Amino acid sequence: MMPPTSAPTASLHEIGSASWHKSTFSGASNGCVEHAKLTGHRRAVRDTRNRGFGAIVFDSADWRAFVSSVNSGILPL
Repeated sequence: MMPPTSAPTASLHEIGSASWHKSTFSGASNGCVEHAKLTGHRRAVRDTRNRGFGAIVFDSADWRAFVSSVNSGILPL
């Protein structure tokens, strides 16, 4: 798979107004991430302790690859 020529983005307004959901893998240790569905089949992920730092935005194929990697243990959280 070839790397994308440009990464998907989202405006600050879209990130700020998204409906965010805390990961079920997040525990009481404050090591939490949350995700949101965006328009155009994009997903965003951000650190709950540093929301002001923005979010990483994925297109649908890259989101599926990310989740698959976490679920299989290739990319531990």
